[in-house]
Amino acid sequence: MARPELPLAFQKLHESPLVSVSGYTCHAPSGSPAGEEESDRNNVLLMRHGTFSKHFGRRRVTADANQSTFFSKGSTYRISHPADCGDRGTVFTVAPRILADIVRELDPTVDEHPGRPFPFVTGPCEPAIFWRHRELVMKLEGKAPIEPFWADATALQLVADVLEAAFQQHGSPRRAARSGTDADHAERAEEARSVLASRFRERITLDELSRAVNASPFHLARVFQRRTGVPIHRYLTRLRLRASLESLASGADDLTALALDLGFSSHSHFTDAFRREFGRTPSEVRASKEALGEMSKILKVGPSAGS
Repeated sequence: MARPELPLAFQKLHESPLVSVSGYTCHAPSGSPAGEEESDRNNVLLMRHGTFSKHFGRRRVTADANQSTFFSKGSTYRISHPADCGDRGTVFTVAPRILADIVRELDPTVDEHPGRPFPFVTGPCEPAIFWRHRELVMKLEGKAPIEPFWADATALQLVADVLEAAFQQHGSPRRAARSGTDADHAERAEEARSVLASRFRERITLDELSRAVNASPFHLARVFQRRTGVPIHRYLTRLRLRASLESLASGADDLTALALDLGFSSHSHFTDAFRREFGRTPSEVRASKEALGEMSKILKVGPSAGS
């Protein structure tokens, strides 16, 4: 006999000191609003399927896959479902200090009400954002190992873009003056590059890197990409991959040991990243080197044998 599905179930997809990402599935039937609930955190919700309604007294807001939905800490509401299709989505919870950094770029008054960073309940979810959300969830739900550095940077950028779209929809954001100068931004990017160059073999996180250069993780990721043209997590991966070519050229034969030594979580993680970057696998590169070495030996032996 099949077990009945729970009305509401959550699955933790990613968690770090910077951001947590959880998938949820709700099987509640359609009907009147349920009992009152209170949000214990500031959450951003992106839908993947279905719909639900959020009630505030006599006011009602309907959430669906075309929108982003915001839950402010301490806010009270009731939930109803207009259809029996259920709903499924993703909840993003950003550390308060990081969330304040993101919102401050859009609303400089956030420090006057740090506990309520969302002056709206819903915002648009444009096609590009919806697609990036789906890609992120699919990778987090997949069996392939995920680089925490990548997950942090990708989730934070997604939240930032969702918030910017919401501020634009509800009135042009009042942008704060640029924090720091171009020279300061350049110095932060160079400091980050220096740290990455010396610690790329470690399983360093975005939070650790930002602390090492005395910068906010969100701002560091944005400034780094602006100054270098490359997302910070991709820059780190490229350092590791290019170092791997030197190791392969030097005769490294244990690919699992090489992967772990370079900061990858597994042989498969290393292989997937290597293939995406160079269009071939480490094993293929190693085999071609070995074949070239054998050919070199034959060419060296040939002339003396025939003389």
